[in-house]
Parts: sequence; structure tokens; C-alpha cells
Amino acid sequence: MSEKRALEDTNANVDPTRVLTAGDSDSHAKLEAGDAEQRAAEQSQLDGDDAPPPTRLYKRRWLFVLLFSSYSLCNSYQWIQYGIISNIFMKFYSVDAFTIDWMSMIYMLTYIPFIFPVAWLLEKKGLRVIALVATALNCAGTWIKVASARPDLFGVTFLGQFSCSLAQVFILGMPSRIASVWFGSEEVSTACSIGVFGNQLGIAIGFLVPPILVPNVEDMDELAHHIQVMFYITAGVATLLFILVVFVFQERPELPPTQAQATARSIPPEQYSYTASILRLLRNRAFILLIITYGLNVGCFYAVGTLLNRMIIEHYPGEEVNAGRIGLTIVIAGMVGSLICGIWLDKTKTYKQTTLAVYFMSLVGMIVYAATLSLGHLWVVFITAGALGFFMTGYLPLGFEFAVELTYPESEGTSSGLLNCSAQVFGIIFTICQGKIIDRFGTLAGNIFLCVFLLIGTVMTGLIKSDLRRQKANQLVEEAAARRKLGEDYGATALISKAQTPPSQA
Repeated sequence: MSEKRALEDTNANVDPTRVLTAGDSDSHAKLEAGDAEQRAAEQSQLDGDDAPPPTRLYKRRWLFVLLFSSYSLCNSYQWIQYGIISNIFMKFYSVDAFTIDWMSMIYMLTYIPFIFPVAWLLEKKGLRVIALVATALNCAGTWIKVASARPDLFGVTFLGQFSCSLAQVFILGMPSRIASVWFGSEEVSTACSIGVFGNQLGIAIGFLVPPILVPNVEDMDELAHHIQVMFYITAGVATLLFILVVFVFQERPELPPTQAQATARSIPPEQYSYTASILRLLRNRAFILLIITYGLNVGCFYAVGTLLNRMIIEHYPGEEVNAGRIGLTIVIAGMVGSLICGIWLDKTKTYKQTTLAVYFMSLVGMIVYAATLSLGHLWVVFITAGALGFFMTGYLPLGFEFAVELTYPESEGTSSGLLNCSAQVFGIIFTICQGKIIDRFGTLAGNIFLCVFLLIGTVMTGLIKSDLRRQKANQLVEEAAARRKLGEDYGATALISKAQTPPSQA
């Protein structure tokens, strides 16, 4: 159960998007932010104990977030595994470019119908069950692909990719949940960034490794051998990670990391309504704006990643390996951007300002990349693609954490799921549309198409109201603890003074 669920009962009758009068706006804000303190106080009274429940940070929390990052890496690597050498797989399986594009888009399409039952399962069964299912599906998909390294078995390789895409549904919404369950309030953004980091690193490896392992040779038997070697390596890594999750991954720490998480554990699961949570999120206007803007930004990234090989080969024929290296540059720069943004958010809590700045710079990066792609200088493309990746890929954890703030006390898995669902929808639309535009009008027109939607997203991000509910709740809990300590100190001082007062003066 998420730390947010602890407070949703008291928040259920409060519509955060209604129009408030000047007289009640302040009390409304205090009510929302004060839910955590109120529930914690009520629970303490029921227990007959005024002291807050104990909390603790365990060193092994870093092991679990790194393990999650690793199996997220193994899964996301396979997303772009076909697309980055699309011309080679088109030749091997005798299919067209649009069919190979679907080897990437299947990841997006699968996510849309399955995210809601998976988010429900996350709430009911917890982190460990979701991690086991994710790694099992991913492992199964990799071994199916091992058996598909023949020109007449495209259907089998598509089935393996579908299994891996289904595993992704159990992965994408996990970073913010792991951060909340295992990490303190001062490090949740950094932990979330590390979780997203694995996904980005996997995509980076997916850009780099396939062009190296599978050279563009004419002999089909030799090509089949190279493809099978690549599939065997992936299957070996996926199997090892599945075994590690079975024996190592834990559901949650013995003691909670924060007071909000401690309060969450005291709320019975039957009090949580997944449907009611979804409806409350859909009435949150700020979150709806974030859903759209997140989808526009990440959808553009998905389109660029899927079609990168086609764009590079059009202007630089025979440069499949450099196309992969450019993709690697995009993602590595984005990983650096993600970590910097996560640390920055933990220090400053400037969620809207940082999100807006990064979004605007993603637009600028896309414009520069589009303008320089056809200049004939690959080193220029490396630089502009790196700048684009730093901001566009660096935006991913910002969107997750901003969503958690805007939707508190709702479940992190639900809010993350809605963000990712939006990204998949826009990713499919942008990939198909940009691919058709490139085929008919060229790469410049296709990239301008994406720039238009990034501009729209930048404007909409500026309209999001910065209502940091989680921060307000944590501040009020800390203030309540400080007042309690001050009261204890005052009482102790009074007792000492009374004990030291001579009887004649008493």
C-alpha cells in the first residue's frame, strides 16, 4: 500500500479543482496538506501513545533500487533492439519498414490496455509480486526470441517481443513507488531518478550494441548466427536477473522510512478504492495538464528513438553503427540530466520551475537538431543530439515526481501509470505520423512536426498550478513533531523548576 493511500479517506470529499472563494481558499489548502498530521494524530490517540511511530532508513534500499534498475535496463534494451538496425531486420525477415517500426510500437500499444489492471495488482499485491511477474515475462520473451533467428520465423520473434512488452507494463510505474516505500523524504527524487536511470541506460545499450553484434552482411546464415548470439546474450542476462529477484527482492522494509509511510501501513487495504482514486485524479486539473504535456514530450522521444536509424541512414548512408552511437549519446546525456534534475529537486523542491525550464530546453534542442541533421557533418549531429537528449530524456523523472506532488495522497502507481499511458498513446501517434511525413516530405518536415507539439507542451506546462501537496503534508507533520518536542521540553523545565523551589517559597 502506498504512503498516499493513508490519507485518501479524509481527502476523498475534497475536490482540489473546485473554485474557492477568498475566504475558504486558505483553510482548504491547510485541510489538504494537514491530512497526514490529522491521521497520524488520530492513530496515535487510538493506540494511546502520543509518540510518532518509529521510522528507519535501511542501507539495503540502494540494493533494491539498483536491482530494479537492472531488470528495467534489460527490458528497455529490447525496445529499440530491432529499430536501430531496421534495415538489417527488414532484409533478414523480408518485411517492410513499417512492420519493423511495430517491433518498437508494440511496447507502447501493449501498455495502454494493461496498465490499469497492473496498477490495481500493484496496490493489492505489492512490489515483490510485480517484480517477479515483470522479470518472468521478460525472461520468457528473451528465450522465445532465441528460437526465432530464422528468416521464416518473424511471427515467433514478434511473440517474444510481445512478451517483453507486457513485462514493461509491470516496470514503468515502479520507480516512484519504490522511492516512496524505501526512501526518506529528502531522497525520493534521487531514488526515482535512479529507477528511471536503468530504463534510460537500457535504451542506450539498445542503441549501441545491436549494430555492433549484428553487422550488415549479405550471407543469410552468417546473419542468422549474429542475430542468435545477440538473443542468447540477452536471454542469459534476463535469466540471471530473474533469479536475483526471486531470492533478493523484498516487499518493503521492516520499519517505514517516513511518517507518511508509517501512517499508510495503519490503513486497512479494504478502505482503498482504485476506481475512486482514478476518478479523483481525473478531476485534478493540474494533473490532467501534466498528463498531456508528459505524453507530448515522451511521445516525441519515442518517435525520435524509433525512427533514428531511418533519419540517419537517409542523410548518412551506411552509418548504422554511428546511428546507434548517436542514439547512445541521446540517452547517456539524458541519464546525466535525470540524475542532476533529481538531486536538484531534492535540494530545492522547485518542481514546476524545473519542469518548465527542462521542457522549454527540450523544444530548443529539437529545433537545433532538426536544423543541423542534414548539414552533412556527423560530429554536429552528435552534439545536437546530445543536447536534445540531456533535456528530453532528463524530463522523465521530473514528470513522475511532479505528478506525485500534484496528486498526493493518491497512489504513485496510479499517477505514474496514467502518465505512461499518455506517453504510449502519443508515442504511437507521433511515430506513425512522423514516419509517414519522412517518407513523403523528408526528415526536416518530420522533425518540425514534433517541434510544433513540443511548443504546445511548453505552453501547457506553464499553465500547471504548482500545488505541492506532499511537501505541505510533510512540513505539517514535522511542525507537529517540533511542537510536541517543545511542549515536552517546557513540561520538563517546569517540573525541574518546581522541584528546585524551596518549600518556604512554594
